[in-house]
Amino acid sequence: MARSGFYAWERRAPSARALADAYLVEQIKRIWKDSRKTYGARRCHAKLRLEGIRVGRKRVERLMRAEGISGLAPRKQRRTTIRVEGVRPAPDLVDRDFCPTAADRLWCADITYLGTWEGTVYLAAVMDCFSRRIVGWSMADHMRAELVVSALEMAVARRRPAPGLVHHSDQGSQYVSLVFGHTAGEAGIDVSMGSVGDCYDKALVS
Repeated sequence: MARSGFYAWERRAPSARALADAYLVEQIKRIWKDSRKTYGARRCHAKLRLEGIRVGRKRVERLMRAEGISGLAPRKQRRTTIRVEGVRPAPDLVDRDFCPTAADRLWCADITYLGTWEGTVYLAAVMDCFSRRIVGWSMADHMRAELVVSALEMAVARRRPAPGLVHHSDQGSQYVSLVFGHTAGEAGIDVSMGSVGDCYDKALVS
């Protein structure tokens, strides 16, 4: 390129397209900040149209991508309670009374999931309702029955509960499995399960 051509390009005024893009970027940033930085291209485009600014959605996407602006993607919900049809669950021995008079009389258990750099892992926890202490836990990359069995085995090994302890959970397939029932029975633990779709029946540990 000739030196004269370079200086001519450097002194050239911005094109109408560049000026329009700059104006749109300012409007997009304003809308994005007003939304507490949650709006993506679709919502920013809709807001611009409501304000009478005619612009294509792909252009909004291009400008937001160039400015490094993005909205918040909704979190994917994962089911941790999977029932087994036709399997009779244990009775509800707790009836939402989570106030035992001593330790190791009532345990509540549940499963949750955690997002990590390595992917999703599942955590099974057993809580003593008297002390509110987690007495057993287990983590794995699956939700098979071994997950809750390991958590129960840890709790039993640490606390050595007397016969008559109640273990309360939801009606997930892991807790109605034969291996979990056998493990609880060998430790002299009575298995209890809350009603279906009721978060209050396990609110203490959820």
